[in-house]
This record gives sequence, structure tokens and C-alpha cells, in this order.
Amino acid sequence: MLSRVALSGLFLALVYSIAGVLGSPVLNITLTTPAVSPEAFKRAVAAPYVFTAFTSVSESNLYVYTSNDGTNFSLLKGPAYTPPTGLIRDPSVILHTDGKYYIAYTTNWTGTNFAIASSSDLLNWSRIATISTASSVITPLNTWAPEFFKDPKTGKINIVVSLSTGSYGPFLPYVYTALDSSLTRWSGPVVMSGISNAGLGYIDTFPVFFNNQYHIFTKAESNGEKHVEHAVASSLTGPYSFVQRGDFAGWGQAEGPCVTVLPNGKFRLYADGFSSGKYIYSDSSDLFNWSAYQTLPGLSGFVRHGTVLKQ
Repeated sequence: MLSRVALSGLFLALVYSIAGVLGSPVLNITLTTPAVSPEAFKRAVAAPYVFTAFTSVSESNLYVYTSNDGTNFSLLKGPAYTPPTGLIRDPSVILHTDGKYYIAYTTNWTGTNFAIASSSDLLNWSRIATISTASSVITPLNTWAPEFFKDPKTGKINIVVSLSTGSYGPFLPYVYTALDSSLTRWSGPVVMSGISNAGLGYIDTFPVFFNNQYHIFTKAESNGEKHVEHAVASSLTGPYSFVQRGDFAGWGQAEGPCVTVLPNGKFRLYADGFSSGKYIYSDSSDLFNWSAYQTLPGLSGFVRHGTVLKQ
């Protein structure tokens, strides 16, 4: 479409202005040649890492950052999106097969829905769907932290969301699966089995597929815990077995974990140190042994729970 041509500046533009009759034309030509590969051209942003988050000063505005290395992020736009109603906490971002970016996000502290918005350029967003979480399986009082996950085994796009049966707990993670490529129709919920809802249960569940196994990093929400723990399963919906509990990696109390892959092939986990005011990261080669955490330069203390996408 012409609007995307104008925004990208990557198409060949020929502008002809002809004056006079036959013998006296005036021809003006403006030429702009493609600067990136067709694959990169399909993306609105060439940077390999995109970070979407809300902030410590507003839970109603989306901030978008990009990075070349997964460590040093630059603001692309903030606020980039303010939903017409509700909040925009915990935004999880994917790049879909249609070349557009999609975020799933928490719409309120209480309620029975989450929302999805889309953008072709990471700058201009519009809400495309509000997904109800009330069903015959569960009618939650809280719907928190929807997290996109494309299953490498099935190719299906899923959203893992934390749902509670009481006020602010106990929580369990449930899986919704896209019924078509529009990402506006979803089946579910299916509970992730093997995870206890004792105390306040678990929130902010982030899946990773590695070595033919599903790993989840999820926050134990009960008072006195508040640590990110590690469980594994042979299926996305479980049953899961916890392999690392408590403060096993020395991250302290943290929430909103997300995992990406660095240019050197290692994993990097980011987390929101909600009580410390820090945003931290830690690296691993195997998802079990992690480096001492560091604070994210320039953004720690400002950004809150979000997701880092490797394009």
C-alpha cells in the first residue's frame, strides 16, 4: 500500500512532472533504491531484538525498544500505544507470519479477559481482539500476564496466561491456542498440569522449547517465596516436574521472566526485580546453570515486565 511505501522509504519512487506539449517536457525523477534484503524489508525494524514493556511511571502505555546485542537497548517509541480502555501490563510480543507484530497484554488487575494489538511498524498499534477467559473450565477473578509461545513441535501459536480462582490467587497457568492466523479466535483454556496451586500458586509463566523438552520459568507467588522457578515436561500442557526451586540462580525475588537467544547462542533470561526496582538479566548455555545476574543498562528501574523478541 502507498502508506507503507511512504513510511519505509525503501521502494523505488518515480515522480514524473511533464509540462508543455510534445517538444518541451520537463521530467523530474526521484530514485530511492532498496537498502536491505527482502527478508529484512518484510520487517519494519532491522534490529535483531525488540523489547516491549510497560514502565514504572505508567501501566497504561506501551514502550518499544530495539537492540543489536540484547544488552544495550534504544527507545524506538514511548509511549507507542495507549489502549482505548484498561491497562497495558505485561506486553508479550511476536513477529507473525503476516509480517506484523502482535502483543498480548493484561488489561486490568481484575477481570476475565486479555487483549491483543497489532502493528506493521512497531510504532502504530491498534487493538484487534479482546479474548474472554471465562469458560466452563474456569471463571477467573484475575487474568494476568498473557505470554505468546509458538510451539516448534506443532507450529501452533499459543498464549499462556495466569488465571486465579480467588482474589489475587491462587493462580495457575492455562494455555490458549490460536484457531486461525488472524489471532482473534482461540481455543482453551487448558491447564498446565503438574503445577501446584497451593498458597497463591504460580504466575508469569514463560515456556522455552530446548532439547526436545518444554521448560517453563514461572514465579512462585506465595508470600515468602516470590522466586522464579524452573519446571520441565514432554508436552506444553504438562505434566510438569519442578527441577529447580526457590532462589536457585540467585536472582532474588523477581517476576515476569522471559528468555531469548543471544548472538553467541546462549540463552538470556530477563526478569523484573519488582521489590528491588531492578530489571535484571542472566545467561545460560543449558537453562540450568546461570551466570550471576546483572542489571539492564539504561532501563533498569524504569521498564517493568515485558518480553524480548529475537527476530
